[in-house]
Amino acid sequence: MENQIYKWINDPKHITEELLEGYVMAYADKVQLFGTHTIVRAQPKPEDQVAVVTLGGAGHEPALSGFVGKGMLDCSVVGDIFAAPGAPRLLEALKKFNRPAGILLVVLNHAGDVMSANMAKQMADAMNIKVKIMLTHEDISAGLDTPDQDRRGLAGCVPLYKIVGAAADAGKSLEEVYEIGERFNSQMATLAVAMKACTHPQSGVTIAELPLGEMEIGMGQHGEGGGGRSPLLSADETASKMIGPLMQKLQIQKGDKVLLYINGVGATTHMEMSIIFRKAGQVLQESGAELVDGKITELLTVQEQSGFQMILGKLDDDHVDYLKNHGSDAPYWTVNP
Repeated sequence: MENQIYKWINDPKHITEELLEGYVMAYADKVQLFGTHTIVRAQPKPEDQVAVVTLGGAGHEPALSGFVGKGMLDCSVVGDIFAAPGAPRLLEALKKFNRPAGILLVVLNHAGDVMSANMAKQMADAMNIKVKIMLTHEDISAGLDTPDQDRRGLAGCVPLYKIVGAAADAGKSLEEVYEIGERFNSQMATLAVAMKACTHPQSGVTIAELPLGEMEIGMGQHGEGGGGRSPLLSADETASKMIGPLMQKLQIQKGDKVLLYINGVGATTHMEMSIIFRKAGQVLQESGAELVDGKITELLTVQEQSGFQMILGKLDDDHVDYLKNHGSDAPYWTVNP
């Protein structure tokens, strides 16, 4: 039986191009297209400031292109649905943003993204384009002691974009921007949970199956298994089961300043996310940690997947400053003063 696609689309082959065209049409004062698959700021920043570039597949909107703008990304190179863009497309973006200040290339740890980034960097190096790669790897579902190179990058990339983007716009050098961002990158942990998987919008094929009444902690960005399947728990039970390992990973102590984001991944209501945040926030407060930055929103989605990602970060004072006191006009980011 042929799979049915219950989405308002046209030709499935043209989803990525059409969604990007619509996006830049809506936010023409903030972003524009470079070629057909790359989003850049409508108002470029000076070349004596570090450019922040990222890459990733379409289908996770608003990530990643929704965070191109002042104080965040300069460029998002977009692949097809759930697929990394090829190295040649990324290289064209690196050539466009070639500058004396250099380029910070933020890469989520997924095989295709990493391969494209490494290949493009090798070609950029041969052209004397100054590029430094930062790999995000905050998913702890594989275990607290799993090496960084074996952990996936999830929606924690978004607050990282804000921190490094603000530092770059403030005139910090490439080495300084990298140090500021890598410090946060090493103090961030994420867990995802789902109770209904997504479908591929071009084929209608379900990426992963979850039996009714069950949930899985550790599910990946595209529905990859995480090994934490169990009967569906209440909001408080789920939040407690997730915030505990995140705090353990980061060794949260009394007085630590922390960030807590609940990222909905497509089919979870803000009502549910608020209830989840309530319990996780209570646990943090009971530990004596200071919750200085919180969000209940959709940063990175997985089509109609029902679930969320819980992102916890331990913040140094400069991270707090870049998150809270430096504005951004990226269409899908709002700074809470």
